[in-house]
Amino acid sequence: MVWKHVQGNWAESRSRIKQRWSRLTEDDLNHIDGSRDRLRHLIQERYQAAKEQVDREMDEWASSQDAGDGGERGTPK
Repeated sequence: MVWKHVQGNWAESRSRIKQRWSRLTEDDLNHIDGSRDRLRHLIQERYQAAKEQVDREMDEWASSQDAGDGGERGTPK
């Protein structure tokens, strides 16, 4: 349910994703277009992080969006 909320509100989510993972570009966000797999791949690429780490951080971030805390922890910017 959590990722479906992010995907369903992509216009709003993309600015929060950009705040959280600042190495992603506008072109990246256009390419991602709500796809969790594309987002994971680009975060792995930009931050040289393991898939498991990125999955965990994305889950924490997506859950925090429901909780309203902005998800500002995890992978360094």
